[in-house]
Amino acid sequence: MINLLSKLFIKNRTDYDDIRVRGQYGVLTGAVGIFLNLVLFGFKLAVGTLGRSVAITADAFNNLSDAGSSVITMIGFRLAGQKPDTEHPFGHGRFEYIAGLLVSAAIVLMGFELLKTSVGRIIHPEETEFSVLTLIVLVCSIAVKLYMALYNTRLGKKIESPALAATAKDSLSDSAATSAVLAASLIGHFTGVRLDGWCGALVSVFVLYSGISSARETIAPLLGSRPDEEYVKNIERLVTSFDGIEGIHDLIIHDYGPGRRIVSLHAEVPMRPGDDVFAVHDVIDNAERKLREELGCDATIHLDPVAAGDERAAELKAEMQAVLQSIDPSLMLHDFRIVPGPTHTNMIFDVVVPFDLPLTPDEVTERIEKAASCLEGGKYYAVVTVDRPFC
Repeated sequence: MINLLSKLFIKNRTDYDDIRVRGQYGVLTGAVGIFLNLVLFGFKLAVGTLGRSVAITADAFNNLSDAGSSVITMIGFRLAGQKPDTEHPFGHGRFEYIAGLLVSAAIVLMGFELLKTSVGRIIHPEETEFSVLTLIVLVCSIAVKLYMALYNTRLGKKIESPALAATAKDSLSDSAATSAVLAASLIGHFTGVRLDGWCGALVSVFVLYSGISSARETIAPLLGSRPDEEYVKNIERLVTSFDGIEGIHDLIIHDYGPGRRIVSLHAEVPMRPGDDVFAVHDVIDNAERKLREELGCDATIHLDPVAAGDERAAELKAEMQAVLQSIDPSLMLHDFRIVPGPTHTNMIFDVVVPFDLPLTPDEVTERIEKAASCLEGGKYYAVVTVDRPFC
């Protein structure tokens, strides 16, 4: 269904990086979700009311909340697709994350309401009726929800949408919950064991878990989560593929919504006195352009010259690297240079200290300075700047 509708209503439908195409897919899947969930709600409510089943009725209102969630998703995609303006120069892409968070909040709220109703039925159980119509409605509901989970998962991966990923998880939880309702109805019909309230509680747990896990995934990019490791590797691969760039550091990736990333980094370029700065700057410009073309990000690269041919600096750098490894293997240094003086020589460098290192930055700095002071009778001082790994 989604493939057919996308062929009819979406131009350039395979250009998943295009913001307008992403928005059109979001609106399309939202509209389909609203329609399917309203149909399921109507049939389940009728069957649940006629059969006096709190589990089926709870499942019906779960579908109604899903229809509301689809409305929020549609609005989120429409707002996220707006062009940058004076007030929001980085665009409105994070509206999609906000939409996913609102969907998650609605799911959690509905889960609590369903749980409260189910506990009441457990305390005061009632007899339920089961019919062939009930069986048909529940089986069709499971099939529809599995289909919705499938197309939301596939499309969510293609356009890298957390909102669709949250919707897919919700649909999968719904299919599992409806399966439990069907099992309880069959058991109650053939054995007389009243599991309606317990099954309603189980449905509630499914709904709550789905909402909470989806909320965690949508909150992370809003707070500023660690970027995808593969994306970071691609940045390093592209930049270092240019002649003259040995490595990168101080990489920072700002995420303003799917397809809206701003990248800044330092590129290490060995240079000797007399080298053509304009030629090196041209290489940096080409690297920025390459990142924009292949990864779809706006990149700013800072040229970090590294002294080439200074053997003593290379030896001291190796010694400091060994010191860092003795403190903790996860420590790394960059921007190493030496500034000689009449009484001592300063070794100036940055050290990347992981957030989960047991030692504090001050303790790391103190150990480095102590090790440096032991080199050649206290001739060398370490001037350390602590960095944090943002990627």
